[in-house]
Amino acid sequence: EKFKKPIPVFPQKIGIVTAIGGAAFKDLISVAKRRFPLVEIVIAPARVQGSGSAESVVNGIKLLNEYPGTDVIVVARGGGSIEDLWAFNSEAVVRAIVASDIPIISAVGHEVDVTLADYSADHRAPTPSAAAEIAVWSRGEFSRAVRDHIRVQTECLRSQAKRARHRLAMILSRPAWRRPLDFILQLRQTLDVHIRELGHQGHFFVTKNRHRLSMAI
Repeated sequence: EKFKKPIPVFPQKIGIVTAIGGAAFKDLISVAKRRFPLVEIVIAPARVQGSGSAESVVNGIKLLNEYPGTDVIVVARGGGSIEDLWAFNSEAVVRAIVASDIPIISAVGHEVDVTLADYSADHRAPTPSAAAEIAVWSRGEFSRAVRDHIRVQTECLRSQAKRARHRLAMILSRPAWRRPLDFILQLRQTLDVHIRELGHQGHFFVTKNRHRLSMAI
């Protein structure tokens, strides 16, 4: 579990490793385009049954890892016997899935079919159609997510504005803002008091030292 990577919330480019023309391929494309027509789909055609199928799936995974911008990979095929699905039990496919830098959804066979690819993938989908449901947001989900984001941001801005208004009201309630001339007059009066005190102290200092000088002479 510690090696599993999270599936992107809103992937824009989805890679698919499967056989072109198969039921899994058609289901994936149909569901993905229905849910979000703008999603970009990149296909890595692969043999999913018989001789050389494991190597073909491995090459598809590696190819999509090298393709720029791929957000998630779906490895898929339709249902079949355990022999038909055996490529997805191979060590090579399991190691390729674990080594992938891009999150992988395994969608092999029907819901009752379980392979080692399902265990090693970052997420297991019971069917290829379910994999498309997991990988691609619907337009409705996208719209709700946008509305929720706008609502959260709006509430955040309103809260900030409320705090700013409160701080401004506190500042404006201070005497210096309510009656600025009174505040200036108070400062002027304080300044006059200090000036008078300095004058008295200066006069006392001069008188005292003049007396000392006359006594010395």
